Amino acid sequence: MPSDKPVWFVTAASSGFGREIVLNALGRGHLVVATARKPERIQDLADAGADTMAFDVTSAQETIDATAKKVFDKYGRVDYLINAAGYILEGAVEEITKEEVFKCFDTNVFGTMSTTRAFLPGMRAQPVAANGVRGTVVTFGSLGSWRGGAGYSAYGMAKGSMSLLAEALRPELAPFAIRSTVVEPGYFRTGFLNPGAMVQARARIDAYEDEATPTGKARRALKLTDGNQPGAVKKGCNVVVDILTGTGAAAGKEFPVRVVLGKDCEQTIRDKFTSTLQILDEWREAIRSTDHDDVA
Repeated sequence: MPSDKPVWFVTAASSGFGREIVLNALGRGHLVVATARKPERIQDLADAGADTMAFDVTSAQETIDATAKKVFDKYGRVDYLINAAGYILEGAVEEITKEEVFKCFDTNVFGTMSTTRAFLPGMRAQPVAANGVRGTVVTFGSLGSWRGGAGYSAYGMAKGSMSLLAEALRPELAPFAIRSTVVEPGYFRTGFLNPGAMVQARARIDAYEDEATPTGKARRALKLTDGNQPGAVKKGCNVVVDILTGTGAAAGKEFPVRVVLGKDCEQTIRDKFTSTLQILDEWREAIRSTDHDDVA
């Protein structure tokens, strides 16, 4: 039976942003389908009122399609599709294997695409909501979407993909009154960098363990950052849900293609713009010299 309340579908709801988005949406009286690979890890969300189910974004497309059908059969619509699944793979390019990179992309990139692909037919077919929007697709990028660095090449590539996916979905889905955006957090105090959550390359090369190298410094910095991140997850998720629902901090503002969270992420983006403009200015003549002579 179609719901008269907004319906959320959230992946990776057992921790971090996924979990807090679920709790925030529930607190606003919305209906939430919270998922995790192991449903027993989100029993507390069920107790809080969420509809919980097992869901693995790396499953076969047929399995993911079946989950989407089950949700639409039960609720009639999905207003907010939150692709929160992801993890960091730490390792120098010389250390990480093709298999490790594939697994990282399978969760961070391919899983998001498979989930989005499964839910879009139902979202396109559902009625437009009272706010004039048929649905919203959310991906998760990060500060790493904007800055590559020693030790996290695979993660940076994956998160950059998520930001560009949201940008690509925006014009594709606009004719159907479906919006897309990417959430780009800086360092937030989640379990993301915990030893049990952060995946490290199995191969470790002594040259990159040296803390005199950028990779060695980055490894030490990640350890020191764990548990000391400046971002508060509940505050970040409140901003996210405000923006998605057009309330609170987002009331009266245009829906953004990027939801940037944290002073550190803001500064990283500003620095990226500055350094990129410097490159364009320094190399302007060389850049423009490559066109055909008859091009204005």
